[in-house]
Amino acid sequence: MTRRLGWLVLAGIHGGCQTAKPPSEPARLVAVDSVGHLDQLVREPMVVRHRSGALFVSGYWDPIPPVYRSTDDGATWRRLDLGAATDGAAGNSDIDLAVGPDGTVYLITLVFDRANYRGIGIRVAASRDTGATWSWTSLSETPGDDRPWIEVAPDGTVHAIWNDGQGVSHALSADGGRTWTETERANSLGGSSHLAVGPAGEVAVRYVPMSASGNRFDAGVEGLAVSDDRGTSWRRYPPPAPLAWYPLFDTTVTPPVPRMPEQPRWVEPLAWDSTGALFAFWAVDSTVWLGRSLDKGGTWQSWPIAVAPATAYYPYLVARGNGELAASWITGKGAAMRANLARIAVTDSGPPSVALAEPFDFESYTLPGFGPDGTRDAAGEYLPVLFLADGSIGIVTPIQHVAASRMGFMWRRYRLEPATGGP
Repeated sequence: MTRRLGWLVLAGIHGGCQTAKPPSEPARLVAVDSVGHLDQLVREPMVVRHRSGALFVSGYWDPIPPVYRSTDDGATWRRLDLGAATDGAAGNSDIDLAVGPDGTVYLITLVFDRANYRGIGIRVAASRDTGATWSWTSLSETPGDDRPWIEVAPDGTVHAIWNDGQGVSHALSADGGRTWTETERANSLGGSSHLAVGPAGEVAVRYVPMSASGNRFDAGVEGLAVSDDRGTSWRRYPPPAPLAWYPLFDTTVTPPVPRMPEQPRWVEPLAWDSTGALFAFWAVDSTVWLGRSLDKGGTWQSWPIAVAPATAYYPYLVARGNGELAASWITGKGAAMRANLARIAVTDSGPPSVALAEPFDFESYTLPGFGPDGTRDAAGEYLPVLFLADGSIGIVTPIQHVAASRMGFMWRRYRLEPATGGP
């Protein structure tokens, strides 16, 4: 087996035996760029690449979410003007970004009532001029609204999901986000953990027990909903692997208090590659797992990718081409908290091959009033990644350090360094 970077790498191992002798220097991801941008708080950031090559980053905290654009591969960033509240601009919690085949950029965001700890609406913004101007629409104004996601199909149909404590809602837009039509709910219970749209317009929704910002917990409600007809009907399957879930709040005391399990969960990512294979990525204890379905979620083959020296949590995944994947996750707590990044290649012969980056620290601490001063905090439930045109991988981490007056995000880019040498 190959041990490096504090990880036990399991890819390339099958049935407890090595399929081939490992090279003396395995393939790895090497950092080539690291740029911090300080401005305002950007919790739980998301990043997308426009067909022009421009990069967009957004996150949340303020009443209107910030969106930043870079036209020089992340070397510099500029905050965009998304309009005012009178234009319908709003959103101080969960966000997501997507880019359509025509170049339209979409932002979906949650409007959150922090005093009563519940969502009160979902808004969508669209820009048809690479971020210069934005138009806003209200998708929902239901008490309990939570965790929206947005994706665009190859034909330009825009898909959005969210939850409100009464199941996972789905809506689509065929006119670039100007108007929306709600379809059948993806599931009648549970929360909207993730959304992915495939190369033929297939829609996959991951649903989990927690919904309505953790105010509702439906034990045993976990699975996958897949639609081939733009959400008119759904097929529902068990999850790729059963996971342990716990209520976000301890209701045995009054008032209820938040609790954080050793292995926190919220986003369980899905991704389609260009061939129509569906992938899932998850963590159990200190092991991160990859699953692949060749029948749109009906059955799964899974592989342990790596074992961490500490608990692994908050996974994220993107795919492109034929089985090319980029994944991130977090390991450890407190001073030992680290971000992790991997490039994974899956073929029809043998287990996946994996290249890892050196785990790295990121500058994020609890907000005042949300925990002891100086305590490390993930500032979200995932670290977004994406493939760039040259094959390198980008990752965004939040900068959340109020005591040092440092708020913003860090952009890092990694390239693949192939395996060299031999035994």
